[in-house]
Amino acid sequence: MNRSEPETRTVKLKKGHDERLQAGHPWIFSNELESVDTAAEPGCLVKVLLPDGKTAGTGFFNPRSLIAVRMLKTGAAPLEKDFTEKTIGLALEHRRDLGLTGSFRVFFGESDGIGGLVLDKYGDTVVAEILSAGAERLKPEITAAVKKLLSPSCLYFKNTHAIRELEGLPRYAEAAFGELPEEAEIEENGLRFLVSLKEGQKTGWFFDQRENRAFLAPYFQDRKVLDLYTYTGAFALNAARSGARMVWGVDSSQSAVETAEKNAALNGMSEKVFFRKENAERLIAAMGSGELPEKPDFVLLDPPNLVRNRKNLPQARKLYVKLNASAIAALPAGGLLATSTCSHHINRETFVGIVREACGRSRRRVVMLELRGQAKDHPVLPVMPETEYLHFALLKVF
Repeated sequence: MNRSEPETRTVKLKKGHDERLQAGHPWIFSNELESVDTAAEPGCLVKVLLPDGKTAGTGFFNPRSLIAVRMLKTGAAPLEKDFTEKTIGLALEHRRDLGLTGSFRVFFGESDGIGGLVLDKYGDTVVAEILSAGAERLKPEITAAVKKLLSPSCLYFKNTHAIRELEGLPRYAEAAFGELPEEAEIEENGLRFLVSLKEGQKTGWFFDQRENRAFLAPYFQDRKVLDLYTYTGAFALNAARSGARMVWGVDSSQSAVETAEKNAALNGMSEKVFFRKENAERLIAAMGSGELPEKPDFVLLDPPNLVRNRKNLPQARKLYVKLNASAIAALPAGGLLATSTCSHHINRETFVGIVREACGRSRRRVVMLELRGQAKDHPVLPVMPETEYLHFALLKVF
């Protein structure tokens, strides 16, 4: 990337639209800009000027996106030539300070300093997601930094997320170097899991729930557990390992169910956990009407992101409320519900509101035992609420 760009290409904020930026939030929206250098292209670096003409800092620019600028650095100085390597290196050092080894999220977009870049480490393989035009331009530097800092056998760019289209970027997947294994084996909380890096959701695994899965361990003892939206069986197998009497895991994806069954076999749990392809809503309804041969007393409700965009939030919120209310109503007295949402459009207040409304609709007395968030390798910036996207609650029903 041409490091002279911040000196020759500028954008300027409208008067009265600099408060959020001054507070440290790294996004500038298109309607907050007064002027844009006509030479600025999608993904290029720009110098951001405050309404009084002073330099606020440097960021990626994209005229095709609602998020017009993603800030990288404050102050008048241009980016250092080793900015990408240094930024990824600091993120890696932070994970090592947390004691993470083997497989974990190395880099989490804005939280680590480069908006639109995700790096997940699966043993000897790194899978990257690029979600912004600016990060796409840094791809050669990202590749070099990953090779130097992590020395993986393969770096695979899984740039297939629909959000790339909002940035004017094509979807594709390719190895920068090395050969992507069909499956990677990882270890989490003392369990082994096979992960499909090419066909799996996101980069293949949801590291963000690691600490919540560990937290639930003592609550699974002697429970009959129903893991809805099990994906590849992470919560279900944690339940079986932690002393659950019976565990069922269901998912609408046959390939996910097949991987979950392989993970059960890998951990010697094929006789303890039962997986099948099934619709979660139908199963909750069957549980409530007493149609199931065994009645679960612990339900895990971790659906995929139901909020496609902000306009979709009211409709998605209704579905979250319905799912949670139905699960609470179906549980026996003393039953537990572990429920989650995973969209940056749902903040902590909205999540608690969903839980509150679901409890009210269920006509049951419910106690919240714990309110939690994402794992620490998905850092939360207090100045950027969007980085706190995963919300988790454990509820007890009376």
